[in-house]
Amino acid sequence: MKVAGFFDRLIVLARACIKVSRGMARKPFLGSSKGLLMVGRHVTISHANHVYCGRRVKFEDYAEIHGLCSHGLIFGNDVTIGRGTMIRPSSYYGGDLGYGLTIGNNSSIGPHSYVGCSGAITIGDNVMIGPKCSLFAENHVFTDVQTTIKSQGVTNNGITIGDDCWIGSNVIILDGVTIGNHVVIGAGTLITKNIPDNSVVIDKRVRLVRNRIELNMERQ
Repeated sequence: MKVAGFFDRLIVLARACIKVSRGMARKPFLGSSKGLLMVGRHVTISHANHVYCGRRVKFEDYAEIHGLCSHGLIFGNDVTIGRGTMIRPSSYYGGDLGYGLTIGNNSSIGPHSYVGCSGAITIGDNVMIGPKCSLFAENHVFTDVQTTIKSQGVTNNGITIGDDCWIGSNVIILDGVTIGNHVVIGAGTLITKNIPDNSVVIDKRVRLVRNRIELNMERQ
């Protein structure tokens, strides 16, 4: 297996320096930024005064960070937001002001994901969210059949994801869900119910397969 040579590393370093320079240009407009900020190509950060970054935050190419919300978008240290990922707490035109997002240290959201944080979304430390995942902290009300669904408004119960979780690609997490600590969720799973600590969930009906602690005890 070949390892990266000198020129490969030089290219990586040059690209990183360009991202750092873009970050330096954006930092004065943020609510706060405590350290290094890396910004890829064609990144959109709107209402940046509501965006708060820790150290070594990375917004990859084409990410869309929409900061208009009541409680801000708060990114911890060493957070990565993947290429093409959209974070949207509110509409573009100021209506239906959403709550916002808090994401803990050393967590990441994979490429082409969607985070609809009109309700509060809280993501813990050391969380890995794979590509093309969707989080919807909002539910449309549709109880009145005499009027349009759009006119009945929404509910926002929020989403909470604990520490040390691995969420596979194409997972969908709906409003009102709490995911515990140390949870693994398989690719393509639809999450509509709370998931307890140390769970492994691998199908679209939120079937609890095994408990990680029990599996570990069987191996001993």
